Amino acid sequence: MNLFFEESGDFKAGAILSQQGEAYQVELQTGKRTKVKARDVLLQFSAPEPAQLLSDAKTVADEIDLDFLWEVAGQEEFGFAELGTEYFGHDPKPHEAAGLLLRLHHAPVYFYKKGKGRYKAAPEDSLKAALAGIEKKKQQALVQAQYVDELKANRLPDVFKPIVMQLLFKPDKNSIEYKALETACTELQTTPQRLMLAVGGIPSPKLLHLTRFLHEHFPKGTGFPAIGVPSVPTLPVADVKAFSIDDVTTTEIDDAFSVVALGDGKIRVGIHIAAPGLGIKRDDAIDAIARQRLSTVYMPGDKITMLPDELVDAYTLAEGRTCPALSLYATLDTADWSVVATETKAEAVPIAANLRHNDLDAMVTEETLAAGSGDYAHKEDIALLWQWAQVLEKGRMLKREAFGLKPEQTNRVDFNFYVVDDVVSIVRRKRGAPLDKIVAELMIFANSTWGKLMHDHGVPGIYRAQGAGGGGWAAKMQVRMLTHAAPHQGLGVDQYAWSTSPLRRYTDLVNQWQILACAEHGVTAPLVAQFKPKDADLFAVVSAFDAAYGAYADFQNNMERYWCLRWLAQENARQVEAVVLKDEVLRLVDIPLIIRLSGMPQAARGTQVRLELIRWDEVELTIEARLIEMTTAAPEVAEEVEAPDDEIATTETEAGAESVSE
Repeated sequence: MNLFFEESGDFKAGAILSQQGEAYQVELQTGKRTKVKARDVLLQFSAPEPAQLLSDAKTVADEIDLDFLWEVAGQEEFGFAELGTEYFGHDPKPHEAAGLLLRLHHAPVYFYKKGKGRYKAAPEDSLKAALAGIEKKKQQALVQAQYVDELKANRLPDVFKPIVMQLLFKPDKNSIEYKALETACTELQTTPQRLMLAVGGIPSPKLLHLTRFLHEHFPKGTGFPAIGVPSVPTLPVADVKAFSIDDVTTTEIDDAFSVVALGDGKIRVGIHIAAPGLGIKRDDAIDAIARQRLSTVYMPGDKITMLPDELVDAYTLAEGRTCPALSLYATLDTADWSVVATETKAEAVPIAANLRHNDLDAMVTEETLAAGSGDYAHKEDIALLWQWAQVLEKGRMLKREAFGLKPEQTNRVDFNFYVVDDVVSIVRRKRGAPLDKIVAELMIFANSTWGKLMHDHGVPGIYRAQGAGGGGWAAKMQVRMLTHAAPHQGLGVDQYAWSTSPLRRYTDLVNQWQILACAEHGVTAPLVAQFKPKDADLFAVVSAFDAAYGAYADFQNNMERYWCLRWLAQENARQVEAVVLKDEVLRLVDIPLIIRLSGMPQAARGTQVRLELIRWDEVELTIEARLIEMTTAAPEVAEEVEAPDDEIATTETEAGAESVSE
């Protein structure tokens, strides 16, 4: 005797070897033996053989018309044997009964299982809906297959064109477009990004990196709503001729300087900062825009400004205009360059010139300043500012050493990127050049002085602090943003509040509001300042800015790395000079491209080497290289990287950030 039974959701047949109570010992056609409970038995039969029964049952199941079977079944629950008699017109033979059961079991859309061998026909409405769904899936599968074929043939389906970014960065994984993309990538053994580049969904790797960033941080686009430029109150006009010092690409000019001789060996230096805080008010429409963006986003050849162009144009310190400004005046005794007095005021400042690094760097050097040679605008003013900047730097270095830190490295190299029509130029600039140092030192002086002004008046601000934290050296020297004054040991100042770039950073705009309150209201400033002591909203600004500024910096670094790789292709560079930074980490000499060279022989920091570039990837921003030879350490480069790892990692280049505006 043989059994047809259900086991683990599958139907099997075998010969009975023995029976003990409600259980059978059964041998399957494979020779395997299994124990079958009586409740799982669906049929007992003597012929045909189990293997033949299963084969015949499958043939019967394939021949059964499901629609006709559903009509025959009616709407009442039934057993498969009962339905078999009605369907076949006679008591079903074993292979017919088994075939019918297989057909019922594998048609869950038509028949609902109610128990062992028992079923119920689906209601008509439910069946129609289910069949429509199946048909829809079939059609979608055909469309999806067509999309896959097009993608594999390097063609972008029309329906993909408006949703390329969504498919790459925020896909609906249930959509047939995403499934087609995923299938095509699997079959081609590539990534969605590379496939979209290949089929023209994204024109270039540059736009891939840019659109990924925009999709995450500017999902509604980078445009501004229509706004009105707020009017500025009438301000007294300063009796100065101010000038700015910036890179040629700078459009948000937010700092300028003036020098006035007072007699008796004294001069008055003015540090003039663009004052959008006079027009923008907390919680107004423009503030909402600035607070959402928090900072201008920079990248080689382009930027996304924090404020609308028309507002920047109204407040930028443009040559030939008298501009609203927040001015810090320092009266100096040139005998020892000590600060006799400081004064902060809001006023209208005449801007005589916008000087540019690109025009002056070659003329304004330490040697020409010492010799008094050269002919350029504001030459005497720059010479005086240079002398004061050196004194300011020396004082900071002494303070830094008092905090227990080593002297700051002042001869590292900066790189400026210029992109025109997708052709990149990367220009080395030695940090610490006179014009850089003038701007950096005067900005640090202003940020420290105004930080103290807010602290002395009991007005909260946004400060940057470094040192005196807990944990190990790295944690201790991590730069933190606070709402109260604290030392910035890396810069060598007792407090430091970003206040000199209000057109570009929201923290500086917030601090400008607070400084204006101190300058205008004195001891009553805490009562009228935009942000009161312990204002929870100020902590929210700090948190949001920290996150956004970090994300923007990462994006800028990625884009600079991309343009470094483009430069290699543009210059057809195959062999390059590099300098060892640490272990297997190197940096190219001509461009700021970092390379990790696995298996690099141990070499001292600053050792110069020659590399062969094997390949680089503008999508993944990776590069492979091979060491050709080690050469002697280049003195200039070696000095750049002479500082210990912890200082390279934790001494924040606030001065460098101020000296090169963009």
